[in-house]
Amino acid sequence: MGTTKTQIFTAEQNQLATILKVLANPARIAILQHISCQKDCICNDIVEEIGLAQPTISQHLKELKSIDLIEGEISGKRVCYCINQKKWVEIQAIINDFFNKTNVNCC
Repeated sequence: MGTTKTQIFTAEQNQLATILKVLANPARIAILQHISCQKDCICNDIVEEIGLAQPTISQHLKELKSIDLIEGEISGKRVCYCINQKKWVEIQAIINDFFNKTNVNCC
């Protein structure tokens, strides 16, 4: 399998693909839904709620942080996670823009 030639695509296409790649995991969707309903949320809370191992949850959190969709604030030995509201709105606009600008004039 060959590597993706990202340089032949626009910055917008690459950005959208990266966002969708991070979001294309049901565990990450569940984590986002859980975090969005909490005032503050630590990794162990997410582990208990989702039912995956702590290292697995940590890896998913890392992926969500890679696109700045979540933020972590250190509180003692814990990191409290929350949705990055500014990035949430930005990603929503990027996805909406893609669907609004893509024509469906086929077949």
